Amino acid sequence: MIRKYQIGVVQMDTRDDVEANLKAACEFIDEAASKGAKLVSFPEVMNVISENPPEPEEVPGGRTISLMAEKAREHGIYIHCGSIAEINPDGDRKYNTTAFLNPKGECIAKYRKLHTFDITLPDGTVANESERIKPGSEIVTVNTELGCFGLSICYDIRFPELYRYMVLHGAQLLLTPANFTTPTGKDHWEAILRCRAIENSSYVIAAAQIGKKKGVSNSFGSSMVVDPWGTVISRARETACVIMADIDLDYLDDVRRRMPGLVNRRSDIYDVIKK
Repeated sequence: MIRKYQIGVVQMDTRDDVEANLKAACEFIDEAASKGAKLVSFPEVMNVISENPPEPEEVPGGRTISLMAEKAREHGIYIHCGSIAEINPDGDRKYNTTAFLNPKGECIAKYRKLHTFDITLPDGTVANESERIKPGSEIVTVNTELGCFGLSICYDIRFPELYRYMVLHGAQLLLTPANFTTPTGKDHWEAILRCRAIENSSYVIAAAQIGKKKGVSNSFGSSMVVDPWGTVISRARETACVIMADIDLDYLDDVRRRMPGLVNRRSDIYDVIKK
């Protein structure tokens, strides 16, 4: 296992131009790889955001993931593809799906968003993601030479049981690609990310969308990486960009030794996590 390495976290201003979005994604991968990234992580809906529902793709096998696989092979790095709309073979609503690619371009894990964003925002805007997105049914972690990653997408971050389950099943780094709205992001985004890092003594890697979106809620941005102590060690400026962060699994182990909350749990009293 590689204990110390760098990652690149991409903050995107995805629009309704798939070609431009994928071109930008490839350029961000090239930039991060040139700076030494072993992993590049993208935000939710990284390939297209539009007023009309995007055309879903195969995951893997569709155009977006195939292009990301080419870039993974080109640079010999891991790529976490944020999320895209995935074709549902049952013909029902599509899935909101992330793919995790190894340096050979192989999809070694995929995860379908469990919790659909069905809320009323402070400004009165109603979001009903479940009308077009079918929730997944599987919790996913993936073991690599860079450590064990737990996969999630955006609104999932509000459900701490999911992250505790993944950590109890080996996760050390929690991937939380997102397209947070501005009304919720300004009050909740950083607080929730730091909570998930602190309570699980884990890295939280949060690639986010930014910018004004035509016909949909504006995206908050503020992509960041939080270390296992809860410190924000890298944060994006208010534009599309790639940020770098140092990962140190020895430091993670040290935090878990010094603050052994995962060991001191009273699961005999409050076993709320289904094994």
